[in-house]
Amino acid sequence: MGQPKTGEPPAIKDYYAAEDLPGFDPAVALGRPGEFPFTRGVHPSMYRSRLWTMRQYAGFGTARESNARYRYLLAQGQTGLSVAFDLPTQLGLDSDDALSAGEVGKVGVAVDSLEDMAVLFDRIPLDKVSVSMTINASAAVLLAMYLALAEKRGVRWEELSGTVQNDILKEYVARGTYIFPPQPSLRIISDLVAFCQTHVPKWNTMSISGYHIREAGATAVQELAFTFADAIAYAQTLTAAGLDFDAFAPRLSFFFAAHNDLFEEVAKFRAARRIWAGIARDRFGARNPNSWKLRFHTQTSGATLVAQQPENNVVRVAIQALAAVLGGTQSLHTNSRDEALALPTEESVLIALRTQQIIAHESGAAWTADPLGGSYYVEKLTNDIETGVQAYLKKIEEMGGTLRAIESGYIQREIQESAYAYQKQIERKQRIIVGLNEFTGADERLKFKIHAAPKRLEKEQAERLRRLRAKRPKGRVEAALRDLRTAVDGGANLLPPLVEAVKSLATLGEITRVFKDAFGEYRERVSI
Repeated sequence: MGQPKTGEPPAIKDYYAAEDLPGFDPAVALGRPGEFPFTRGVHPSMYRSRLWTMRQYAGFGTARESNARYRYLLAQGQTGLSVAFDLPTQLGLDSDDALSAGEVGKVGVAVDSLEDMAVLFDRIPLDKVSVSMTINASAAVLLAMYLALAEKRGVRWEELSGTVQNDILKEYVARGTYIFPPQPSLRIISDLVAFCQTHVPKWNTMSISGYHIREAGATAVQELAFTFADAIAYAQTLTAAGLDFDAFAPRLSFFFAAHNDLFEEVAKFRAARRIWAGIARDRFGARNPNSWKLRFHTQTSGATLVAQQPENNVVRVAIQALAAVLGGTQSLHTNSRDEALALPTEESVLIALRTQQIIAHESGAAWTADPLGGSYYVEKLTNDIETGVQAYLKKIEEMGGTLRAIESGYIQREIQESAYAYQKQIERKQRIIVGLNEFTGADERLKFKIHAAPKRLEKEQAERLRRLRAKRPKGRVEAALRDLRTAVDGGANLLPPLVEAVKSLATLGEITRVFKDAFGEYRERVSI
């Protein structure tokens, strides 16, 4: 028997055979890659015609330091950029805000204004490189900066490709970088989707994220269930605002974790495509086949990386990346071996990128679509995961929908209970983690060179802000912020005044203050 599970799918048998899949005919049950329900992949030939986008998530310190890392990765063969923002930027705070103290540039790059955005993408061709930005509560402001930068460089918005995460609901249940209450947050999200649909047609307007849900302790089933519950809530919001599902759905993308259980993860990705195809076609009446296709980015699991014997993490990441490829991901980030200790060094990032390249060009995993399709074990896991997800979705629907399930704390409790069960298994050695609770041996942490943000960074970023405020036309900034507040109060789309505000060199914190004054701030309910 395999190791015990924290949730669905149920206990693993010694082996699987035809009797575990009664009446199973692959040709009937699965279809072909590129055909509904897309269990076997969203494209007929998958990676034979085009490899997944190799997109290493990176960002630290100042915009200049992060720009150097981006250009290094592109020179090493990375095919897309993925921007990590620091905590103050995620929370809509300027770097010199008192609440930002000690956090500037620590877990991502600090971006306070259009000037920072210009430095961040210095010498990077915006019309040729796909850019993903992991940002949620302040997503519309950061996208406005990116659009203003493109305009300044003479790049047409129609030429831009990339993704903004723009997924606020999972912040309330798993991650915590929310600013405003759910309803006004959904309004900002809707405005961004509607604006891009017309003006930035190649932009993925949402990356609906199960990754952070899984990192918080959810099982594979819960990761999919709560992600799709969020997706349903977004789709309901957008269609209620008058948008056509078939117009916005092809620009939605998803973001999942790749955990340690190779076969469960492959089955999870296969089940996810099938579930979304059904939701899009049968629940929302989508007629466009591109609306049925679940396109997703994968990141290997940071929560599985261990500080002890960190070299072992190279192996964990390789297994997880292989699962993502065997499962048919469209984009992939591989974590670095030292991320349980600090932000990754340049050497560690290169190993992580080379891991993807070896899988792509040496392993054979990319040579045919869905190579594990038809395996009794994988098909049984796929079916069981789908069944578990549908049961969760039904229960959430009976509770009154996703917002009700969040407000009641139901989703949060489910994740917390799974995380607790998983941790107990580790402590009782029911689940072996090499180097942590078994095969401990020598600890190699002292051998590692650790990346650390310089202490001067926060002071330097504050000085940049001081110079910016001193040189910009004050009257233009004030007028732009007034126009933004007028749009907020009048129900107009917020993206046009946001673009004008960032062009006036209004800062992220100043813009966020306008929203806070209008919408208020969200405070999580605490129960004991």
